[in-house]
Amino acid sequence: MARTIAIVEDDADIRGLLDFKLRAAGYETAFARDGVLAIGVIRKAQPDLILLDIGLPGGDGFVILDRLREFDALATIPVVVISAVVRSDTRERIELSGVAAVVEKPFDIGELLQTVESILAAR
Repeated sequence: MARTIAIVEDDADIRGLLDFKLRAAGYETAFARDGVLAIGVIRKAQPDLILLDIGLPGGDGFVILDRLREFDALATIPVVVISAVVRSDTRERIELSGVAAVVEKPFDIGELLQTVESILAAR
């Protein structure tokens, strides 16, 4: 059975790229384009990993990280933050939130896939 990756990203081009590359690598995908939809999509998909943008409409990625921790079934899903907004104080806040990795935009898709595979292999 293929593993599922939830992509929480408001940029349609990035969502499309991630969907294409992840499916080509053998993963299933689920999407949310904003913070309002994210928790519902994640609860339904029960993904093996979440790719999460921090700068989202309808609740930023930090709100989503906090909400994930409220649900036992979601709290242990590894999260990879993908964000262009990585000032030092933001990076510190991201790292303190317990995410599995931080990837800065623009990212190398090959490196991102290696990060995903490495995290999933460790589970």
